[in-house]
Amino acid sequence: MFRTKRSVLIRRLWRSRAPGGEEEEEAVAGEPGAAAEAQVHACGRGRRCCLGKAGCGGRSSAGVETELKALTHAMLKRLKERQLEGLLHAVESRGGARTPCLLLPAKADSRLGQHWYPLPVLLCKVFRWPDLRHCSEVKRLCCCESYGKAHSELVCCNPHHLSRLCELESLPPPYSRYPTDFLKPTDCPDSVPSSTETGGTNCLAPGGLSDSQVLQEPGDQSHWCMVAYWEEKMRVGRLYSVQEPSLDIFYDLPQGNGFCLGQLNSDNKSQLVQKVRSKIGYGIQLTKEVDGVWVYNRSNYPIFIKSATLDNPDSRTLLVHKVFPGFSIKAFDYEKVYSLQRPNDHEFMQQPWTRFTVQISFVKGWGQCYTRQFISSCPCWLEVIFNNR
Repeated sequence: MFRTKRSVLIRRLWRSRAPGGEEEEEAVAGEPGAAAEAQVHACGRGRRCCLGKAGCGGRSSAGVETELKALTHAMLKRLKERQLEGLLHAVESRGGARTPCLLLPAKADSRLGQHWYPLPVLLCKVFRWPDLRHCSEVKRLCCCESYGKAHSELVCCNPHHLSRLCELESLPPPYSRYPTDFLKPTDCPDSVPSSTETGGTNCLAPGGLSDSQVLQEPGDQSHWCMVAYWEEKMRVGRLYSVQEPSLDIFYDLPQGNGFCLGQLNSDNKSQLVQKVRSKIGYGIQLTKEVDGVWVYNRSNYPIFIKSATLDNPDSRTLLVHKVFPGFSIKAFDYEKVYSLQRPNDHEFMQQPWTRFTVQISFVKGWGQCYTRQFISSCPCWLEVIFNNR
């Protein structure tokens, strides 16, 4: 019996659905291992700052699986062949390829069991996060046509045009805290802004100014942030100036356009650095939005973020937040940063630019629960310095 192209596409899509319910143990005690999108949280380990809920529910029953298959097939059969091809391309590339929006009627909800799901949530549930329950748990990416549109007759249902919202614990676990006194640079004068942990390499820009001094030059409104890539204590390449609202930072991304770490010349021969560098993959997406700057983890491994605006303003300690694959977090809040007051924090008062800096480590975390106490001991990490004007 001959199968039509549409039926072949539908079969391939169903075979590409996200695995449901399995959880993944961390490879080494205290060190995060690989985590696929559908396995974003190891339950009961007490080692997370960013709460993902996928992976905790166990496998769905055969009855629910059969109902979900019937519902998904019925929905996919309503799509045009070109829409099926675009959806399959998005699913098989895991969001790495630029794919068009899948615009469908906004009011066409589907019922699964006793719950009603909007079509975007249903497709995200099928192809990315089997435990997804509500549209409030996801956030649209800025590349989506439905981004910023509250009420529209058509809504994008491309599951890779959405990310999962990162939930922060109200009372973070003690392991992720460490005193800010540990972060004082020891080899750099207080008058020169530099990395908050390494003391800065102070690579000179034209005119004899350090990179950080270039950031403070008056009248330069062309960029909203600059990004430095580090391998342990050595910075690789120059500062990357960001002018567009969105930036992809990656090692290997199909159709990638942005800051490609794979093109930088690194003299670091460490096997760990090379291994972690190869795991950066699709990397992250850095986006300046109305309410602040968001970081979307596009890779297959966790990232770790430290930002002054993610912390409790009254605390003298900083937090390192673990962000799982497929999740987004508001890493920097412009309004909040100007209201931060740390009168008892000498470093914060003497070096106010530290509140305009966000640090992001790929794959490996740092803090009291890990063998690495400082981000400068992490194999591959980023320093994002925001324009404070």
